[in-house]
Amino acid sequence: MQTKGHPLLPFAAALAGVGFLSLMDAFMKEAALMIGAYTATVLRAGVGTALIAPVWLARGPAWPTPAVLKLHLTRGVVSGFMALTFFFALTRLPLAEAIALSFIAPLLALYLASVLLGEVISRAAIGASLLGFAGTLVIVGGRIGQGQFDGDTALGIASLIISALLYAYNFIVIRRQAQVAGPLEIATFHSGIGGLVLLTLAPLLWKTPSSAALLPLLAAGALTVAGSLSIAWAYARAEAQALVPTEYSGFVWAAAFGWLFFREGVTWPTLAGTALIVAGCWMATRPGREPAITAT
Repeated sequence: MQTKGHPLLPFAAALAGVGFLSLMDAFMKEAALMIGAYTATVLRAGVGTALIAPVWLARGPAWPTPAVLKLHLTRGVVSGFMALTFFFALTRLPLAEAIALSFIAPLLALYLASVLLGEVISRAAIGASLLGFAGTLVIVGGRIGQGQFDGDTALGIASLIISALLYAYNFIVIRRQAQVAGPLEIATFHSGIGGLVLLTLAPLLWKTPSSAALLPLLAAGALTVAGSLSIAWAYARAEAQALVPTEYSGFVWAAAFGWLFFREGVTWPTLAGTALIVAGCWMATRPGREPAITAT
């Protein structure tokens, strides 16, 4: 049952959960640089499934109905390619910069919710999306201004935008899933189906992993489960509005882990762009007081 206010333990758990997932990104970047984003993504899905599936099965669950299974399949396909494009982007961009750009996903989700769910777009949401777009331009413009915008950077940003679009659609599917399935079932099918879908590309993209990549991959799989469970525990015990700000701590975690793992610095354009994107997300997610505008 959710509690009112700003309880310390759920807030700390959510903050730790974001930290676990940011550390997972660092380990995945390390593995992806060794063996390629595709192989690293598939193996992480396998590790995650191996860790979470026995917990779900131990509870003696009923098999999902066809309608629920369809949702699991849809999200598995979407999240599989979402993860692949994100981890590929990490091989081309600094960790903090990639996390900053990924914050545009909630803003994109507003428009997808309008198209797919018939929801309305408020004036605040429109202003929020403009702020987010401006923040993205600042980050990309900083790259161009410093002469660091090459082919690899362009490819990384394009891949990240695709990942953000898929993540935005993921929000829509998660909303439907949460109404018909529990978190353990969702996590099990999310990892399992995503990995199986990506396996179809193995003849084209698979690289035999080196032994050096196994440790970061195992760490990434364990951190994925730890982060997901921490966040689920927190959101079950506190209001979402009290915990949403912890999501943006991901940039701080990413900046720290980017420096520790890869000696990546954080530029002023990245900081300024992140501030604009986070401000846009805050505008979009706070309780609205303005009349909504029906999407056309």
